[in-house]
Amino acid sequence: MTNFTLNCPTPLHYEQIVLAHGGGGRLMQQLLDSTVQPIFNNPLLQQKQDCAVFPIGNQKLAFTTDSYVINPVFFAGGDIGKLAVCGTLNDLAMSGAKPLYLSCGLILEEGFAIADLKRILQSMQTTAEAAGVSIVTGDTKVVDRGKGDGIYINTAGIGLVAPDVNSAPQRIQVGDSIIINSDIARHGMAIMLAREGVAFESRIESDCADLSGLVQELIAAKLDLHCLRDLTRGGLASGLLELAATSGQRFAIQETAIPIHDDVNSACEILGFDALYVANEGCFVLFVAAEDSDKTLDILHSHPLGLQARQIGTVTNIEKNGAVILETAMGINRQLMLLSGEQLPRIC
Repeated sequence: MTNFTLNCPTPLHYEQIVLAHGGGGRLMQQLLDSTVQPIFNNPLLQQKQDCAVFPIGNQKLAFTTDSYVINPVFFAGGDIGKLAVCGTLNDLAMSGAKPLYLSCGLILEEGFAIADLKRILQSMQTTAEAAGVSIVTGDTKVVDRGKGDGIYINTAGIGLVAPDVNSAPQRIQVGDSIIINSDIARHGMAIMLAREGVAFESRIESDCADLSGLVQELIAAKLDLHCLRDLTRGGLASGLLELAATSGQRFAIQETAIPIHDDVNSACEILGFDALYVANEGCFVLFVAAEDSDKTLDILHSHPLGLQARQIGTVTNIEKNGAVILETAMGINRQLMLLSGEQLPRIC
């Protein structure tokens, strides 16, 4: 088997923010590590998860927040409202929390259509109701015409984590199976096609979905879920790289095991995108002990959001700074790296 590593150095230090700082890649990680986290430094932030988990009395509370600036705000498979609710529910779910309540902060641009706002808010309400949660507080601000790009949404969420649930990168262990619940890159390609007005014979829809119900089924089955991570900005590759670095482990991934729809793969090839780095909004990876793999896959396959679930790799050994090695379809080992630039901005 041939080992192959390609690493092209790129200037990474900027005096001003660029779009790539929000893309989930190397520049975003650098911004967090060098600017945000040193200033806000505290033990909860050092968990390096998408939400903080902390004790309140005899219970564990999960708390998260996220902002959505997607362009366009309506797309095949969803809209900014559905995305905002699902994204926050999924961040809570990745800590093993059962979501309870959400907030909604709106930044509206003067001139934005009231009819579109109602459509977006109804989408948020419908998605929240389906998940069994309520949107209970919020805020609205309006900015000058030309200063806000229509609408931005911030949502925060709280949920409860069962006492025996502990999902964290630090719990990833050598020998763990790495499992994905669904196919990759659909969200990013749906947004790209909508944004650029590109038409394909088949209609590619975003995978935007609430994953909290599926995760709760895994928890109800008493599975010891070592770690969960939803694969949003930066896609599968960036998500795995972040987890490998945080856990100090080496992951071995098989390219042929990664599910991707033919039309999505074709769109990526035609438009020059690497599907491994394209955003998802209904896709997550989980780490379980090898002996729990079959049970985990059985539960996933019984749920609409887990029909395509597969084991895509294993945790092979401890590695100080972490590493993700992809065995390609040609049998070549490729070391994955965080992207320095931005494949597709304004994706969520």
